[in-house]
Amino acid sequence: MKPHDAAALEAALGHTFARRELLEQALTHSSHAHESDPTPDDLRPASQRDNEQLEFLGDAVLGFVTSKALFELFPGYHEGQLSKLRAHLVSARHLQLVAEQLELGKYLRLGRGEEKSGGRNKSALLVNALEALLAAMYLDAGLEAPRAFILGRIVEPELARLGAEPAGSYPVTDHKSALQELLQARGRPQPVYALVKEEGPEHKKTFTVEIRVAQGNGTKELRARATGTTKKAAEQNAARKALDRLAPASD
Repeated sequence: MKPHDAAALEAALGHTFARRELLEQALTHSSHAHESDPTPDDLRPASQRDNEQLEFLGDAVLGFVTSKALFELFPGYHEGQLSKLRAHLVSARHLQLVAEQLELGKYLRLGRGEEKSGGRNKSALLVNALEALLAAMYLDAGLEAPRAFILGRIVEPELARLGAEPAGSYPVTDHKSALQELLQARGRPQPVYALVKEEGPEHKKTFTVEIRVAQGNGTKELRARATGTTKKAAEQNAARKALDRLAPASD
């Protein structure tokens, strides 16, 4: 990565790295690390030559900062609403848009095969690198550096865009994850999804899925059914129904 490229990315991040190796690691895909021999003075273990470890930490940093911001900004929201909103803000679809705004793809260090297959535009690689950068900023300067970026570029602009919509109508794209987080927070078992019906011709099938959520404390098991043009879509719709029925219980 050329020095002026690094400076441009740091300006967009709002952070200048004191430890340059963290920035480099955050932008290094495993394909590049596997194809490149380390220099004699590089004593890092193999796991620290690509961004996978940093991605793991960055995901936690993003989740914490986003959760704290929502907790403080929406004291009147119940647990289900907060979980839905967080799921949207940290979703791959939303993070990809932020990564594209940073033009993050052009900074990635990729292996030859990944380069040829269009890796600079792949959603997973962009999102992973963005999360790795958050971890690198945290390790380089503490929580305030990634916090400022997360609030200024990931959370607040999207909340402003959603502000004109009625409370609870934000476009959550992953209801299954939001439901999983809600149940984990309540100490309940994870839901069970069952395909109960499959109808229509091969090119135009409709799937019906039933979701079952254990309530505990002798309460009857929550069940809901939903349809979709794919099994995954039907599961998402069923999870949304379960969320809508579970959320009021936390008021």
